[in-house]
Amino acid sequence: MRKLKEFTIPFVGLKQGKHQFEYNIDNKFFEHFDYDEFNSANIHVDLELEKKSTMMELSFKASGTVNVFCDLTNEPYDQPIDSELMLVIKFGQEYNDENEDLLILPHGEYEVNIQQYVYEMLVLAVPSKRVHPGVLDGTLKSDVLEKLDELSPREKEIKAEEDIDPRWNKLKNLLNDK
Repeated sequence: MRKLKEFTIPFVGLKQGKHQFEYNIDNKFFEHFDYDEFNSANIHVDLELEKKSTMMELSFKASGTVNVFCDLTNEPYDQPIDSELMLVIKFGQEYNDENEDLLILPHGEYEVNIQQYVYEMLVLAVPSKRVHPGVLDGTLKSDVLEKLDELSPREKEIKAEEDIDPRWNKLKNLLNDK
């Protein structure tokens, strides 16, 4: 997969300490990954990179909205996104990204690309079941909701005790007579 240039951080020239990076994410970012579940996206990602002598700590914070379709009504709505991710980068003999919280880069690397971590953080921040807020509070008026309500099973009314055959009452008295 082609790497997006703006998500490549050349850390070799950075001094030790904290460094701030900001990214504004829209649908073009997700199109790069062939991900088409979002109608639109407006997300702001803040990255704090703390460079230390033997490692780096990256702290991602994302907030914004993605427009998705409701799983119940198929109505589009804006789903709020609020997510955080911590990543530790160390140096070793060879590249290793098996651990989701630890990235090992080979000695001699001078830059790191973070696009995959940003992508995974944002996609996982969206709930697996997407329900329009109007469905939850009852304000959404939709033909689909009306049809679902019409077809939903109703509770059967329990018959009043007067409709019970009197012979059963005699049998119940046997239980109480001990």
